Parts: sequence; structure tokens; C-alpha cells
Amino acid sequence: MSKYPEPTICAADQGLVLRFWGVRGSTPVSGPQYAEFGGSTPCIEVRCGERMFVVDAGSGIYNLGQGHRTDLPRDVDLLFTHLHLDHTAGLPFFKPAVLDADRVINTYCGNLGGESAGPTLDRLFAPPLFPVTLDKLCCTFNHHGFEAGQTLTFPDGSRVDTILLNHPQGSVGYRFEHGGRRLCLISDIEHSDPWPDPELARFVAGADLMVYDGMFTDGEYPTCRGWGHSTWQKGVELAQTAGVKALAIIHLHPAHSDTALRDMEADLQAEMPTAFIARESQSITVGAPRSVSRRAGSRPTVAREVRRRIKVA
Repeated sequence: MSKYPEPTICAADQGLVLRFWGVRGSTPVSGPQYAEFGGSTPCIEVRCGERMFVVDAGSGIYNLGQGHRTDLPRDVDLLFTHLHLDHTAGLPFFKPAVLDADRVINTYCGNLGGESAGPTLDRLFAPPLFPVTLDKLCCTFNHHGFEAGQTLTFPDGSRVDTILLNHPQGSVGYRFEHGGRRLCLISDIEHSDPWPDPELARFVAGADLMVYDGMFTDGEYPTCRGWGHSTWQKGVELAQTAGVKALAIIHLHPAHSDTALRDMEADLQAEMPTAFIARESQSITVGAPRSVSRRAGSRPTVAREVRRRIKVA
């Protein structure tokens, strides 16, 4: 029996739904200190009714394959934010898709000036870096290039808006709209000065949920300036400026344990009560009321308990 929860099967009336299959940044991690938030690198499933998109192919895409052994669509549309290793390295392990001769995987890449991901993936997944090339896999790959800022239009009429983000070699943000709800995925990004960036604020304006790169703390960021990542505080600033209703923080630092992230989430929710830190395998219906479940027996963080006592006093 799979260790992964049963997948959310989104019928047309279930609206706009996303699932986090990998939320870590830079490198996968494992161990008891990562049990709650997870250790897999980025992969997000987005369902617009029955229509499925996959964003990024980090190690979390293995989890997605295990969670959808029998219900993947024949054609899988895989949207890359960019092609750094933590967003691509899981691709050959996307089972059962890559082992199914009837499966078609369409990749979309928008940070290479219109070039598709094909040549880059062919260099990555080839000896001596990888034992087999992608053409040895059973499925069919179709690679599509575009320029960030364009609206992607798919054969079935589905549309996804895009924006170029501030990240080394560029990254692409995505905006999904379905059933009157709006979801924006903004990772990987380094905040600008001044902040928020007006164009980005317009792009995410009024979103029911924005997923944002919060890899660093305010204390860590100054020594990592120029690395292409942001903080949860900057995510809150952007969300509040743009009228975003809820905020999810992803691309979690590999050194941040469950304990550290729970403390961080308490501080985050003190600034924006509808914000949270994403957890691996967590499913969210965009626009619906939600609560974050914690492990049985977990205690409130010190920061949260102090605020509770102040409020009571």
C-alpha cells in the first residue's frame, strides 16, 4: 500500500485545487525533523476542475506519480518555473508516467528567451551525469518554449498567464483562474528594492491564494543576497499591497526543521492570519476556508504562546 494519501480527484464542481507534492528548496532532505513539512523539492499539482497541470519536476514529482498511479491523464502538461536542478531532477522518476508508452508529457519553459527545455534536459539526463537519456523512456516528450509574459493557450482552450521573475537565469510565475478563483505561483524570486514590484503586484492582484518563495529568514537573507530567493515578510508585503486573500510559503530552506518552521508560521500568521507554510502532500481548495493540521501531541510554539498570553492579558 502506498504511504501517500489518496489523491484528490477534482470533478468539475470542485473548483480550483492545488496539491503540494514537494515544498523544499535547493536539495531534498529527510529525517524525523522534517516529518511535518516534508523534504522533497518543488512539484505542485494544479486542478482547474478536471483539468490537470503540474508545475516543476523536483524530487516531489515522484510523490505525485505514487499518489496518482491509476488516474493520470494521458497528456500531462508540465510547466517549469525554470530548469535548476531542484526543479528538474525528479523527472525520470515520475512513475508511472515515464514507463507508460501511451503517455505524452508536454513541457513548457519560459525563461530561456523562447527556447524549449528539450536541449537542457537532454544534456542533464545523459552520461556521465545520468545513466540513460530521456528518449530511452517509454513515454513521449513534447517540449514547448515561450517567453515569460505571454499567456499560454492550450489545445483544449485552457489559458495560463505568466510573468518573468527576478532569479538567476530567470524564473516564471504562473496565474491560474477557474470558477471565479485566482491562484498565483511565485517561485523562485528575489524581492526587489523598492518592494513590492508594481508589475508583479498587478499580476497577483486580488488572488484568492498566492504561493510565494520564503526560503530565507530576515537574518539569513543579507548573506545570501543575489541567490534568487526571498523571505516570508516580503511575501506578506506583496500580498497586502496587492489585495491577496491568502498566502502559502514554499521553497523551504533545507536547514529549517519542523520546529523552526512552526515558529516561523506563528510569526507569519501574526502578520497575516490567512497565511501558512505549505506542507508536503497538503491539498488546498482555493478560496475555501482551511485549517492547518498538526501532528498529534504537538505543542504551540513559544512565539504563539507568548502572543496568546498577551491577548488574554
